[in-house]
Amino acid sequence: MPRWTELLRSVNNLKLLAAIGRSGGDLHSVADLVDNMLESPQMDACVRRFRAVPGGAEMMDQRYPPLQPDIERMIQMPEGSLGRGYAQLIRELNYDPEFFRPRPIDTEARWLTQRIATTHDIHHVVTGFGTGPVGENGVLMITANQIGFPAYVLLNSAAQLNSFRQQSQHGAVQLDFEQLSAALAQAMAIARSASCLAAVRWEEGWERPVQSWREELGIREPADLEPYGLGTTVQV
Repeated sequence: MPRWTELLRSVNNLKLLAAIGRSGGDLHSVADLVDNMLESPQMDACVRRFRAVPGGAEMMDQRYPPLQPDIERMIQMPEGSLGRGYAQLIRELNYDPEFFRPRPIDTEARWLTQRIATTHDIHHVVTGFGTGPVGENGVLMITANQIGFPAYVLLNSAAQLNSFRQQSQHGAVQLDFEQLSAALAQAMAIARSASCLAAVRWEEGWERPVQSWREELGIREPADLEPYGLGTTVQV
């Protein structure tokens, strides 16, 4: 039975990746892919990796609550602070800060999945990766590299294959191979040097400067001013 379960999961993953590719990154399809991996051996391994990072096990055992941002309060915070940068990103891109799919947090895998989903956009602010396709893959790569979050590993792999295939096409492409390669390399360097971003208690330091967070976490070369960086797409 487990063998058939994994086979069916793999088939469903392929269908979901195809749907994500056709839609240009539809969030509902991404959430379906994330949920499809919840009971997988790969997610079990991800949970073990998270528990092994400093502060991870304690955070998980406490079921540290999912992010619930107060955008109106955060937009009033000092310029350059994490809270203000996050609120500006949400507002300027017309994002819904609660777009993520509601999930129970009754298991370790579900709690970790929801924590990652709710804090994803904070990672854009602290790492400097933009919100376009290339920047998104940079942010995903950090979590994929640090704890092996299954859906992000699959999305990064699919993006690399897609950008490689698109090299033969004339005109504009959604994922430029050279840019994506550079972004993923930078993301992997950040992942290796920085503390695990999934285990950070951001809510306890909204008013701290982004630069202060970067110094503490070991993010030495943020992507802000790169072609795929946040500073080239939106002012935070």
